[in-house]
Amino acid sequence: MKRNRDRNPKYGIVAVILLSLTLLLSACSGESSPANTNGSASENANTASGEKQAAGSQPTVRLLTDSIGHEVKVPVNPERIIASYLEDHLVALGVKPVAQWSVAKRKTVQNYLQYELQDVPTIPSELPYETVMSFQPDLIIMDSAEMVAGDKYEQYSKIAPTYSVGTEQNNDWREELLVVGEVLNKTEEANKALADYDAKAKEAREKLQTAIGEKSAAVLWPMGKNTYVVHEKLSSGDVLYRDLGIKVPAVVQDISASAEANWNPISAEKLAELDADYIFIVSPGVSMEELLADPIWAGLPAVKNGQIYEFDNESSWLYTGVIANGQIIDDVVESILK
Repeated sequence: MKRNRDRNPKYGIVAVILLSLTLLLSACSGESSPANTNGSASENANTASGEKQAAGSQPTVRLLTDSIGHEVKVPVNPERIIASYLEDHLVALGVKPVAQWSVAKRKTVQNYLQYELQDVPTIPSELPYETVMSFQPDLIIMDSAEMVAGDKYEQYSKIAPTYSVGTEQNNDWREELLVVGEVLNKTEEANKALADYDAKAKEAREKLQTAIGEKSAAVLWPMGKNTYVVHEKLSSGDVLYRDLGIKVPAVVQDISASAEANWNPISAEKLAELDADYIFIVSPGVSMEELLADPIWAGLPAVKNGQIYEFDNESSWLYTGVIANGQIIDDVVESILK
């Protein structure tokens, strides 16, 4: 398979394509920056004294201001958290939610997280109010303002304190992790997760640069009769081109220049021009045999050189976050350096 979010709205990229094959939005981009914008928890977590159950007792809540300006009474130690499509961050922080994101019609979950979340019940990506209420959450975390647009925030906040960590459809996954860490009183864990990831990426980048130099790679998602290419600055494109330093093919640059979605359609004409040295195929909607029977695919340099690698929907390639991206790094290194 984030984002950003069907997954209201950020994970449209995953859920909507799976449901209708007509909309490709979301998952988180990976721009590197500290969690210091949009009125995030970093500006407020240490400024509020919190409420007390009785005189002299420890605070039971902290008063935080979320990314869209709501003052939220966040429990100091929340135990029943719903953070739909933010589960990568939760798992990285050692937190298990009370329910996990899913696309009900397809029974789709984030498969790469199921080692940790296999016993966690699912909740529809649309987050119906009644279903949310049935889990009796003591904290709801949303990943973008669109998830609480209109009167949605008021409705969710009646169920439990509701905190929005970002304002954009494609939030910076690093900033998002840091904000979630602060909201959950796990700043130290969030910083360590990022430091470990950066060290992993640096080691992999050095190995790849030594082995392949200036060779390029592309990530493609065949789906029915259409094929989509990842944006060079979002999702797995951010991992390949920024974190691992792999060269961006000209075709990918051209498409990304005017695109906003994580995944964007690539025409047959553009596909024929794709001169990537390596191609990573994600969750193909057709078999590899059928795919390579197409003369355009068969004529691609990467295919001719046997440098095309396939990953199914059990992988993390359609998601983003410290865990998803770490697994993508492993896949790239194992594929190219095997």
